[in-house]
Amino acid sequence: MNLAEEVARRRTFAIISHPDAGKTTLTEKLLLFAGAIQIAGSVKARKASRHATSDWMEIEKQRGISVASSVMQMEYRGCVVNLLDTPGHQDFSEDTYRVLTAVDAALMVIDAANGVEAQTLRLLQVCRARNTPILTFINKMDREVREPLDLIDEIERTLGMAAVPFTWPVGMGKSFRGVYDLRRQRMRVFRPGEDRVTGEEEIVAEIASSALAERFGAELGQARQEVELVQGASPAFDRDAFLAGKQTPIFFGSAINNFGVQEVLDALSELAPAPGHRAAIQRTVQPAESKLTGVVFKIQANMDPAHRDRIAFVRVCSGRFERGMKLHVVRTGKPIRPGSVVSFLSQRRELLDEAFAGDIIGIPNHGTLQLGDTVTEGESLQFTGLPFFAPEIFQQVEIADPMKSKQLKLGLAQLGEEGAIQVFRPHLGGVLLLGAVGQLQFEVVAHRLQHEYSVPARLSPSKFQVARWVTCDDARELDRFIEANGHRVAYDAVDAPTFLATANAELAVTQELWPKIRFHALREHAGLVFQQRLES
Repeated sequence: MNLAEEVARRRTFAIISHPDAGKTTLTEKLLLFAGAIQIAGSVKARKASRHATSDWMEIEKQRGISVASSVMQMEYRGCVVNLLDTPGHQDFSEDTYRVLTAVDAALMVIDAANGVEAQTLRLLQVCRARNTPILTFINKMDREVREPLDLIDEIERTLGMAAVPFTWPVGMGKSFRGVYDLRRQRMRVFRPGEDRVTGEEEIVAEIASSALAERFGAELGQARQEVELVQGASPAFDRDAFLAGKQTPIFFGSAINNFGVQEVLDALSELAPAPGHRAAIQRTVQPAESKLTGVVFKIQANMDPAHRDRIAFVRVCSGRFERGMKLHVVRTGKPIRPGSVVSFLSQRRELLDEAFAGDIIGIPNHGTLQLGDTVTEGESLQFTGLPFFAPEIFQQVEIADPMKSKQLKLGLAQLGEEGAIQVFRPHLGGVLLLGAVGQLQFEVVAHRLQHEYSVPARLSPSKFQVARWVTCDDARELDRFIEANGHRVAYDAVDAPTFLATANAELAVTQELWPKIRFHALREHAGLVFQQRLES
């Protein structure tokens, strides 16, 4: 199979949702139906021996939440599917934003009882900004939920995109009878079942038959009326509109019961786009180019705590990767020749001999690679769009045992490289500062320092409440600013100077006093590009 054919087989997508909409459960069931696993783990059963495949961190297993993105690769119906499960909690949205730069499509999960929730809307806005195609799965139809017509109307009003139902529910809650496939004109009959694919699904082709009407009664009659209404009111599916992020196919089901999952998986392989072109500062990169290019969108420490490993997750943007090939890290100009590159099924890893554009590969990393780094076979390229957001809350970190200060610095350096937390080193010395978007990030960092690095640390509130990265065309002017404001300047993981303020008013005054200095609420990788247009 040639390069273009291999690229065309790839489907790379992220699953996004508000917390508790069932995103990680759906991830698990997609793996189950694709044959990647045989038994699905329970996300909520904290005392059970099985956990969700994508929830591999100890804190995720304890709390039943996802706090880090997971990558899983599987084959299904001739396609190589790269599936990325993202954290739903808004405190970890920065990790999700970065993951969304590495995918070609998104699967949005909506709780049928709650409709479109705040985090769903935020993540969708990121997808819309990148014109990412979106499929929608309305989950938990086996519970007492909102009317499907109301949900469709809310999706269209709130998300500003046309909804095109591909399946439709027959009943809900205790009266949930199944889903009707509008494209294939058949009904899959609901049967509860949790952790295995039994192959005993009942599919009925003649939903207009009197026997079926007698069996399912009022629920089937109402579903027929709704299907007629929605087919008359909804636009026909337009693949170009879908690929432009203007139309979303809608699927209904119950992930915990394996129901409606098959239709979603089929649609992902059929409708989701193959890898497309990627924008770099220098030029546009096409996926079927012969030379390899890739971008580091995630770094994860301690996937194997016994070996203190760090893995750089690289989205292959073009070409073909072969184990042992020589790569060029554009930021440093240094070559690397990774020999133990891996593919993922969450924490489980397999040595990889080759990969193609669209695939996610893991390169063992000891500080050589940073978030946002571009790797090539020699060309100087810098892919754009990997965001870092200014923290909104700060805490000071002090070590409980001074003898473990070295382990503390190591742990914070590695967690800072991940982007799980932002670590700031004050210009004038003193205790390190941690910056985060949400409080839960601090709890996760404290937990991981304790359990992964054996370092109990004390976190206490900081006086700072605002951070802005600072740049200036005149290097001497920037130096003067740093010296004059040394008590309010710190350096982040890539040594980008950052101004810290106790309030927005203090920031405003400083901006007036230093008109040549630019203050940024967002930066891209290594301070190379600042996107001021996104700060308004």
